[in-house]
Amino acid sequence: MIVALMIGRKGSTGFPNKNTVKIFNKHLCEYPIIAAKKTKLISQIFISTNCPKITKITKKYNPVFLKRPKYLATNSALGEDVFKDAYKKIKKFYNGKKIDQIVLLMANAGTINSRLIKEGINILKKNKKYDSAVTTSVYNMWSPIRARSVKKGFLVPFVPFKHMGGTKINCDRDSQGEVHYADMSVSIVRPKCLENLDKGLLPQKWMGKKIASIRNTAGFDIDFEWQLPQLKYWIKKYGSN
Repeated sequence: MIVALMIGRKGSTGFPNKNTVKIFNKHLCEYPIIAAKKTKLISQIFISTNCPKITKITKKYNPVFLKRPKYLATNSALGEDVFKDAYKKIKKFYNGKKIDQIVLLMANAGTINSRLIKEGINILKKNKKYDSAVTTSVYNMWSPIRARSVKKGFLVPFVPFKHMGGTKINCDRDSQGEVHYADMSVSIVRPKCLENLDKGLLPQKWMGKKIASIRNTAGFDIDFEWQLPQLKYWIKKYGSN
C-alpha cells in the first residue's frame, strides 16, 4: 500500500499565507494533492496541519486530516519531526496494515506533477536497495564552491577549500559537474526511514541514507514572495503531467 502525506502550517513569517496563496486558478496547497491523486497509485492522502484555511481548501479532495500538535507548529519545528508524528498517526489509522511507501509532500512545494511521483514510486518498487527517491534539481550556479560567508567584514569561503579534496576550483559554474539539490517537491520514502529517523543522512533525515534522484527541473519549495514568478513559469511549463 502507498499513502501520501502533505504537511503545512499556518503562521509563516517569510511569506505570510504562502501555503494558500492563489496561483492561476488554484491555491498552492492544492497542487501537491492534485499531483498525488493523478497518479492513481495512492490509497489515501493524509494532511498534517493546524491551518483552518488549508483544511477548508483541500477538503474537497477527501484527505484524512491529522491534527498537528502545537509544539510542531512553530517556526523552530523541524519537518522531520512533523513527518514522524504524522506517520505514527497513519500507522494507528491502519492498525497494523502494511505500508510500503509514503509520498511526502509539502503544502508550499508546487513544482510537482504526477509523472515525478510515479517515477519515484517505480524506482523504489524496482530497487530494494534504495531507502527513498527524492526530486533533485541541478543548480550548478549555486555550487558549494561559490558559497560565501562574511567574517570581520570580508567574504570568505563558506566551506574552506581545503575540505574539498581534489576538486577543481575555478570561476566556471559547470566546472564541478552537475550539482544536485534536493528541491523538496516530493520525497518518497520507505517506512523504515521514518521509524529510524536518527539514522538518516543530514540535513533531511527522513530520506534515509541510500537516496535515489528523481530528476526535476528548477524545482523548489516557496518561502518568499519573489519566488512566485518562477513558480508560475514551472506550473505553465511542467505542471500538466
